[in-house]
Amino acid sequence: MQDERKEWDQRYAPGTHGPTAPDPFFVQAYEQFVAVAFPNGGEGLDVAGGLGRHAVWLAQHGWRMSLIDISEVGVQQARQNALRAGVEIDCNVHDLRSTSLPEERFDLVTVFFYLERTIFAQLAQTLRPGGLIVYKTYTSEALRRGYGPSHRMHLLEPNELLKEFEGLRVLYYREPVEGNAVAELVARKK
Repeated sequence: MQDERKEWDQRYAPGTHGPTAPDPFFVQAYEQFVAVAFPNGGEGLDVAGGLGRHAVWLAQHGWRMSLIDISEVGVQQARQNALRAGVEIDCNVHDLRSTSLPEERFDLVTVFFYLERTIFAQLAQTLRPGGLIVYKTYTSEALRRGYGPSHRMHLLEPNELLKEFEGLRVLYYREPVEGNAVAELVARKK
């Protein structure tokens, strides 16, 4: 636990890791699904939210956001990014390998480029009825292409994300082999 936290703290320390603009798939999913289901915003959770790029963006669009990440440095930078953007987000240092997700229920859960298989069921349970999950991360195809995480435990197998959330109503799923070899999911709790 400490090693991973220390690694992420070091990555975030120079302030150079990761973009602060939202992922293009996130914006697309928001416009097509989230804004339609929740035109007045709601309560959201950004899992492994890092610098807060999605939590800050959602807060700017009227959402009450919570962010969790393993890195104290990343969480501090997320707080600063929110302050610069003129919004508030609730930020917490949380290692999901050793603790559970918050007990609150959310209208929206976002997970980008993070894979901890032991929390898949918790992610679904964290959603309120009608709530949405927007998830994107690398597949094992990325390893063959030489980018993304280098260990298979951080890479989805073909259709794994789709299978893990089969209890939800899948609104969108894409797993292209071209480009970055990622899986993209939008699903709603029934």
